[in-house]
Amino acid sequence: MIEDLLDTLSSEGLQSDERFTESFVHHSLNKGQGPNKIKQELKQRGIDSSLIEQCMESKSIDWMGLAEEVRLKKYGETIPNDYQNKAKQSRFLYSRGFSSDVINQLLR
Repeated sequence: MIEDLLDTLSSEGLQSDERFTESFVHHSLNKGQGPNKIKQELKQRGIDSSLIEQCMESKSIDWMGLAEEVRLKKYGETIPNDYQNKAKQSRFLYSRGFSSDVINQLLR
């Protein structure tokens, strides 16, 4: 019964995985979330991996810029010199869904 209802809504244009995915990505970017977290949450909501990749690629997002913006908002201008603070900031950015490559480039 639920499947029939979803098919009906989809055929009438009232339910669209594409629109949901685009809206979710836009909302997540505004919250400062990285690509790994966005993809994981969309998969948990049952969105197809190919649709996720298509939407993420079409946005041409500057992940480095977003990660820097998120780090600046939380920790300020100063890049940490000691291992403990670098690790703390790395863990924070990783929990936000940024890749280790982006984090390492940002905290050099």
